[in-house]
Amino acid sequence: MGTFPFTHLHQVVVLMLSSRATLIEVARLAGTSKTSVSRFFGPERDRLSAALQARIDQAAKSLGYSPNQMARGLKGSGSRLLGMLVADIRNPFSVAIVHGVEQAARAQGYSLIVCNTDNDPELETRHLASLSSYRVEGLIVNAAGQPERALKAWAHNGIPLALIDRDVANLDAETIGLDNALAIDLALEHLMQRGYRAVLYVSEPPQLASARQERLQRFRQRVTSLGIQGETLTSLDDPQAASRLRGFVQRHRQAPCAVLCANGNATLAMVRHFQHQAISLGPVGLIGIDELEWCALVPPGITTLAQPTNAIGQAAVTSLLNQITRLTGSQAIEQPVQYRHAPTLIARGSTHRQGLQTNTTTQDNT
Repeated sequence: MGTFPFTHLHQVVVLMLSSRATLIEVARLAGTSKTSVSRFFGPERDRLSAALQARIDQAAKSLGYSPNQMARGLKGSGSRLLGMLVADIRNPFSVAIVHGVEQAARAQGYSLIVCNTDNDPELETRHLASLSSYRVEGLIVNAAGQPERALKAWAHNGIPLALIDRDVANLDAETIGLDNALAIDLALEHLMQRGYRAVLYVSEPPQLASARQERLQRFRQRVTSLGIQGETLTSLDDPQAASRLRGFVQRHRQAPCAVLCANGNATLAMVRHFQHQAISLGPVGLIGIDELEWCALVPPGITTLAQPTNAIGQAAVTSLLNQITRLTGSQAIEQPVQYRHAPTLIARGSTHRQGLQTNTTTQDNT
């Protein structure tokens, strides 16, 4: 997919390049009528001879022509557009998810409109209103707030919905994302195997993100059952975050301790604090949910739990297409949708205590 050409004017991205060639030019090059070209790009293609179809296809490719999907939608033939709301496009997880969704949509002949809400519920509401004008056939939502009323209106109008990573209360829509309980379990089990007995859990504020709530709740449950000394830090903007980390390390000098980060943003923040305070990675463990490109580059390497973002994106698109199939009554065979996806543990030096013999190879739990 390459680099996303995001525009800051309305923070809306249309991942579909409009063609300069026109339908009339294609018809002229193919030696046929405008009506025949229109049929070729619509549901009546089978009415054209194989030879004429080949000529039109060749002419369109030569000119770089693609049909105006919006116009087709207005004529009732389906826009072949899917919409997507993303809570924070700067988040590497969001970028990876958009890539997975776009690839899956393109493979099924759909184009994607992406709106970045910057974690602003009011902007999210405005984008939902704007998207309705594009006549998208389905909507994927990584919610910033709780747009229950607006999304219920979409569902009432027969627009299929799929949620990614975050639930929306009182909305009859499936959420597709990471198996959060399993991710926490794998992280804590890995830390215990490496000899760590105290864990500081670091997260962004969990109030408006159901995934953060699930991970925090599971952490609190598991440290109790495993007999681990657990502490929490749930704000990366806390001016006392650095001193909280320093105090945690000092309190547990006699019991090996580690930091478990709930997502990529938390991992980056903690790596910075480790570096600024000259805390050695390994003797003090560090593990983060979300695999980021730089995690392998920071010595001695950051242990992560990688989310299968392509599989999550594929599942979201499959969910929408299954719903479209049911709504249109077509005979296409529906594909099963996996709603909870397992992470992959990638063990690196940040959870390798000196003198402890361990296996540092990647463990695949998908």
